[in-house]
Amino acid sequence: MDILKKRCNICTLFHDLVYYIFMKKEIKTIGVLTSGGDAPGMNACIRAVTRSAIYNGLKVMGIYRGFEGLIHGEISELTTESVSNTIQRGGTFLKTARSQDFKTPEGRKIAYDNLVKYGIDALIVIGGNGSLTGAQILAQEYDFPIIGLPGTIDNDLYGTDSTIGYDTALNTIVECVDKIRDTATSHDRIFFVEVMGRDAGFLAQNSAIASGAEAAIIPEDQTDVDQLGQFISRGFRKSKNSSIVIVSESKKDGGAMYYADRVRKEYPEYDVRVTILGHLQRGGTPSAFDRILASRLGCASIEALKEGQRNIMVGISNDQIVYVPIDRAIKKDKPIDKELINVLAMLSI
Repeated sequence: MDILKKRCNICTLFHDLVYYIFMKKEIKTIGVLTSGGDAPGMNACIRAVTRSAIYNGLKVMGIYRGFEGLIHGEISELTTESVSNTIQRGGTFLKTARSQDFKTPEGRKIAYDNLVKYGIDALIVIGGNGSLTGAQILAQEYDFPIIGLPGTIDNDLYGTDSTIGYDTALNTIVECVDKIRDTATSHDRIFFVEVMGRDAGFLAQNSAIASGAEAAIIPEDQTDVDQLGQFISRGFRKSKNSSIVIVSESKKDGGAMYYADRVRKEYPEYDVRVTILGHLQRGGTPSAFDRILASRLGCASIEALKEGQRNIMVGISNDQIVYVPIDRAIKKDKPIDKELINVLAMLSI
């Protein structure tokens, strides 16, 4: 009898183990949220996630206001009709927020409990560095399947050539600088134009090239007093009656106001102006490139879940879908191509 009991216990344990392994992997309902700063193309991405999930027989729950909404249970089902007429809209119809409560273990526990309460088996997080950092912590604490999608105009996530919203923001900046150049030329002025990008200079560097600016001041290529003086000498005194300098908002460099003040003090003969583009860069209709990118990444996130992937960011490299571990995407610095710095230097003479 003891032997039979032991065998039964072993069989029961084996059954429970098999059930745990296979049922745990079965995903029937996914949640999707946008977090952090909004970016053009997020709606296109939500649309792609929703429709590709439904196409594959999954139920989709939309989580409003990011992790903050997850904590407060602001969750409702999304259908194909829910995402109709959204691909061309900027911002995010799911709303977004920066959650202080989610930074605490107590807040994340409530968030996880709501995932369980609403029957959500996996989570798709669309956002930037901070959002994916929060997603990784939640995934590690509760062994929960999470797929990250790069949604940020900064283009600073490692492992993907482009992020959702970057192309649209870049085009917005170029359009603004083109208009600024008209008045800069009319008044023989130096304009310092500050753009977003946090601690990454992709927007500043590439918008400078695309708009024909004379220089870009970015965190990856620190500019000291001598370099600024060299710019004034090379780009303004010799052949230019106006100059435009694109400056990254990074605190490492001090921003556009810092450099404008220096020019006023060191070269008082020049008329200097500052334009800070600010949140203008986040708005507007997403470009065709961002719509296509968002659609591809959204569909790929569902494919990743079907393959059993978890805690990865879906990105694009050399026009191919790639899976990047979230910790690698958020912790490794994405390098700027030094060739771009050289191109701008050659073209600004």
